[in-house]
Amino acid sequence: MIFKKIQLNIKAESLNISINLPASKSISNRALILNALAYSPYDIQNLSDCDDTQVTMKALDSNDRTFDIGAAGTAMRFLTAFLSKTVGEWVITGSERMKQRPVKLLVDALNSLGARIEYMEKEGFPPLKIVGRALMGGEIRMNGDVSSQYISALMMIAPFMQNGLKIILEGNVISVPYIRMTISMMKEYYVKVNFENNVIEIEPQTYQPIKYKVESDWSAASYWYEILSIAGKGQIFLSGLNQNSYQGDSKVAELFMQLGVKTKYQPEGVLLTTTKNNVLKFEYNFVNQPDLAQTFAVTCCLKNIPFHFNGVESLKIKETNRIAALTNELHKLGYVLNEPVEGQLAWNGERCEPAKEINIATYEDHRMAMAFAPTAMVTPITIEHPEVVSKSYPNFWEDFSQLTVNS
Repeated sequence: MIFKKIQLNIKAESLNISINLPASKSISNRALILNALAYSPYDIQNLSDCDDTQVTMKALDSNDRTFDIGAAGTAMRFLTAFLSKTVGEWVITGSERMKQRPVKLLVDALNSLGARIEYMEKEGFPPLKIVGRALMGGEIRMNGDVSSQYISALMMIAPFMQNGLKIILEGNVISVPYIRMTISMMKEYYVKVNFENNVIEIEPQTYQPIKYKVESDWSAASYWYEILSIAGKGQIFLSGLNQNSYQGDSKVAELFMQLGVKTKYQPEGVLLTTTKNNVLKFEYNFVNQPDLAQTFAVTCCLKNIPFHFNGVESLKIKETNRIAALTNELHKLGYVLNEPVEGQLAWNGERCEPAKEINIATYEDHRMAMAFAPTAMVTPITIEHPEVVSKSYPNFWEDFSQLTVNS
């Protein structure tokens, strides 16, 4: 069910719903690669049905030599590494936006470890030609502020490298929870990883097949926290979430305590209820949870709570430049954001005249669509290209329709 216009008409005091969240995209994508590396006979349980995961699964099950992964950035990074150690000649390409997303740091790292990867069009960007072969491995240095997916991609294939792999992360290391997620999952598949003092070391080893079940997605949960925070009354039950989660975005439960939402952990999930506790100004460093930044930017604006975010450098190389996208779209709603310095985003309460008709552009970015959907609780809006949610939460609009009157 896809709505070109989403208009919300809700009585906050009657908000009492239960949501079956999608499986974690981050865990699903890693599990697929690890399952393949373990030559596992077991199917992964509760696998995400989002675009990224489906693209990765299709590629791993395919006999093709050319893979078009569309806009799936995770698939591009993980499969580039996976194919580099898989004997054969491969081509991996994607959407026009994907061809603008840099991959040079990963390609340079893989080539230095013995891979053979060439650019087919623009230097530093997909599409790529990969000649898969045995990798020597060794020691590499990487800036810690690169996408954690580059690091995770290298880590997962490291046990197959003849000399193992040592990654020395230099400078400020971002998205550490995603690195630790990869480490924890590799350990579940019986591969040891040492991570100390920003140095990752992985000896040559063998993955062991296991039965694996994916937990629900804390990133997807963030939009329901946002909805309840803006509504101010009611409760929402979210199924399949674990308190002791690998996912860095589980931090959302703690953060929304500052924006009037309390979390109660139950055997089958979490129950969200409201409080009157709202901070006067929201400040946080999103270096470890960059995918939550859009949710909190929109929530704070709609609740008239000024904010100052640090650690959002990586937002500029996501599905779109999320700093620019947030600034553009919140301006339509009457909020003037600014970027105090590189890697920061802020709103000091400055307002402007909102657009008469509010059309939210999504920039081929699933998180733009979902983060802005709750603005319909305040004013009628149109979400352009709402189908982008299929990247991580294909049933979002069906779930959202429990709240809305659509036109």
